[in-house]
Amino acid sequence: MKLNYKRTILIGFAFMSILAFWQFYDNEIPKILTYHFGLGETFTGTIMAFDNILALFLLPMFGTLSDKANTRIGKRMPFILVGTTLAVIFFNSMIYVAHISYNLQLFIFFLLMLLVSMGIYRSPAISLMPELTPAVHRSQANAIINLMGTLGAVYTLIMIKVLLKSAENEAETNYIPLMIAIASFMVVTVVILFLTINEKKLMTEVREGVENFDGDDARELEGDTKEEKYQNAGKLSRDVFQSLTLLLISVFLWFTAYNAVTTAFSRYVTEVWGLRNGAYADCLMVALISAVIAYIPMGFLATKIGRKKTILIGIALMSICYLSAALMTHYSTILNVFFALIGIGWAGINVNSYPMVVGMGKSSVIGKYTGLYYTFSMAAQVFTPIFSGFLLEHVSYKTLFPYAFIFSCLSFVTMCFVKHGDVKPDPGRNIWDDLDMDN
Repeated sequence: MKLNYKRTILIGFAFMSILAFWQFYDNEIPKILTYHFGLGETFTGTIMAFDNILALFLLPMFGTLSDKANTRIGKRMPFILVGTTLAVIFFNSMIYVAHISYNLQLFIFFLLMLLVSMGIYRSPAISLMPELTPAVHRSQANAIINLMGTLGAVYTLIMIKVLLKSAENEAETNYIPLMIAIASFMVVTVVILFLTINEKKLMTEVREGVENFDGDDARELEGDTKEEKYQNAGKLSRDVFQSLTLLLISVFLWFTAYNAVTTAFSRYVTEVWGLRNGAYADCLMVALISAVIAYIPMGFLATKIGRKKTILIGIALMSICYLSAALMTHYSTILNVFFALIGIGWAGINVNSYPMVVGMGKSSVIGKYTGLYYTFSMAAQVFTPIFSGFLLEHVSYKTLFPYAFIFSCLSFVTMCFVKHGDVKPDPGRNIWDDLDMDN
């Protein structure tokens, strides 16, 4: 069974709509809170943390609910349609409140409702990929999903540049055209998904396809067969439970390291190297671009050497770069090389870790395991700004890269003991063996 690229791209439209919104949220909501409502950095930061805190509860809850759903249009699709509809309504209401009433309480209410709406469909939307993709191909499929999400974020950045005309007084900046462009994009992408992906029919076809394969194709799908043996009436064996626990701890640890660097690097370059005027942006852009370029190659690498080894290579690359950056006493262009390697390492981790998590559960609990994955990644993103921020403020800004190095190394150690969730690598395959663009 080959990876159906066309289908995977269409499934990625759901993630595209999600990241289109989050790109706006991360970049523009703090500005609205600061300039439209006059909030200070502490209050703004607290409100901006709501999404990560809510995600700790909402993502596993709605992921599990979608596992139990059984409707005419599928398990995940109802959550995607309802969540998107509510999100667009509350997005629209929030922006109009910011422009018309300047009522902070009402703005925060609509913001919270918007975050809950996004939480309704994030896990179900992401769960579509593993649900409609055989386990052996999930790393490659996840690479495509990540690329689609990146395109959604790029769309928002372009719309910000084209439609967001900052007034002389920032409080008067008009966000309504930008909101309409992003909300319309979210609606269009999800409508395309709904019209092209018959979830219930495709889920049946994928399961029957796995069951009916033999010979070389059965060997290709050996990963699926092995994973099915791990479950017993929905309960994980002790070995698999230990692997799942260690993998989720690894997720927490590498997100703790990576998120500390991405959130504090803009201040680090000023405090430690004395750089000004957005000098940090080049390094972060290099990391992002290299990660995007590496997504699909890292998916294919996993088919050659396995997901676990690919992740360990990624962690090792990032750890070496964190340590090297910690030893630098001043800014140098070689830092761009380090950040390029960090991006490549992050792609290797990001593309393969989620398929490993959902690979340890049966297809009936994909939503639950998706929620678990995001619970641990979000928990790290709540924890690390506080803990690393305390060290930066009370010890030294020079603790940033040693901090990332230590947590990255810890993730390498825990990952070494993960024994399940991988697929059998097939060194004899090539890229063209996995292409299926016709169906």
